[in-house]
Formats: sequence, C-alpha cells, structure tokens
Amino acid sequence: MNRATPQMRAFARRLIAREIGGNISSETNLPAAFPVSDKLCSQLTTLIGSSGFRALFSRALALASAELPWLRAVRVKVDGALEGFEKIQPQPTPGEFLEGREVLLAQLLGLLVTFIGPALTSRVVTEIWPKILISDLDLGNGDKNEKTK
Repeated sequence: MNRATPQMRAFARRLIAREIGGNISSETNLPAAFPVSDKLCSQLTTLIGSSGFRALFSRALALASAELPWLRAVRVKVDGALEGFEKIQPQPTPGEFLEGREVLLAQLLGLLVTFIGPALTSRVVTEIWPKILISDLDLGNGDKNEKTK
C-alpha cells in the first residue's frame, strides 16, 4: 500500500522546507540532506527505541525505493542515518533528490500513522515543529471530532 499520498507528500515538503530555510531547490550535501529524519530519529527513538526507529525508517525507505529506484542504493545505518548516496549512478538532480526526500518522509509519516495512530503522530510532529500547522492535514483513521494543533 502506498502511504505517500499527495497530501502527505505536500506536508513532507513543508517540513523539509522549514528545515532547510525554505530553499528547497538548493543543492546540498547529499548525506546531510535529510535533516527531518534526524529530528524524527531523536524523538521516535525515545518512543519506540533505536531498533524500532531503524526498522520503521528502513521500511519507509523500501516503500520509497519502489517509487524512486535510485533510492535502492541507500541504506539506514545502525545510528538511523542514511548512507550509500555515493553509490547512486547517475547522481539525482536537485529536483529528483527533493522528490526522494519528500517521498521518504511521506512514507515514514504514513507508517507512523499506521503504527502509532494519527493523534500520536500529530503530537510527535508538533513537539518537533511547534510552529508547523497540521490542522489542515487529515492523517486519517482518527476521530473526526478530535482536534490537532
């Protein structure tokens, strides 16, 4: 099942833009270009442990790789960081790389909604990014009367 819905991808793009100062088309150092995953790793490790985060992130990477085959060269290291960007041939363009970041984050957020639920996913996201508006994001599965901030 594809959890990288257009709405989740748009939300992922907003988070990425927030992390890199709004310049989402900038060429960045590839291994350091997934700053959102670092913040999520820290928060989620507390919630589900380091092995749980690695498993979840690895699954999100596998799902994203089905959509973007160039991501197949990338692996999740023991510490939750990504490696293998130097093996990607040909190297993705900045636009392709941005799409990879979006799809990977959208898959990760979709898996979080599935495993810990929309309310807890919203809480995790707002704890990391308190100024991000998620009220317009329908994470699904939740009580229609439940409000997220």
